[in-house]
Amino acid sequence: MPKASSAHTQARKEEIINACAKLYETMGFQEITMKEIAAFTSFTRPSIYNYFQTKEEIFLALLQQEYEIWTQDLNAIMPCGKENPRLEAAHKIADTLKKRQVLLSLLSTNLYEMEQNSRMERLIELKIAYGASIQAVKNSLKRFCPEMSAQEQEDFVYCFFPLVYGIYPYAAVSDMQKQAMKQANITYPYMSIYEIAFLGAKKLLGV
Repeated sequence: MPKASSAHTQARKEEIINACAKLYETMGFQEITMKEIAAFTSFTRPSIYNYFQTKEEIFLALLQQEYEIWTQDLNAIMPCGKENPRLEAAHKIADTLKKRQVLLSLLSTNLYEMEQNSRMERLIELKIAYGASIQAVKNSLKRFCPEMSAQEQEDFVYCFFPLVYGIYPYAAVSDMQKQAMKQANITYPYMSIYEIAFLGAKKLLGV
């Protein structure tokens, strides 16, 4: 019976998180409300509060889910031995971020607000997922570049992760922003998520 109850609770949480993710495809963080999230689920708005106390906690859970998927992708990459191992590491680590637009968007715009308006236990769950992603990057470096020292791996992580936090605003540029840049006479090299992550990883790995 406890297992069934736990499974039911998890299913409800996932339904709420998925509803939030669906809304976030077309709406901004500030626009999305608990009422709108509830409208995308099979139960009422008051029921949501049995699982999440605030909208920010739902987004925090979505961010946690994104970290967990990214970690799985990082743990799956393996060297093929057909090119410079450091270059291959930069390529494959960057490649894992291509599909993580939600992760990058939330990190670059709403992280502080989500954390400030969530309970400590929810924040701890997020930090566990975050820590796992750090370890997954280090493990990737060990597989591709076994000659790297523990300090070199640490240095890479603490330079690469701040880069990750800032990728989205540079890669997701609106037409209005492009027009403003043009009228301001600023030459700007528009790059994809992969291109920015690859360039940063490559520089940090010295290739």
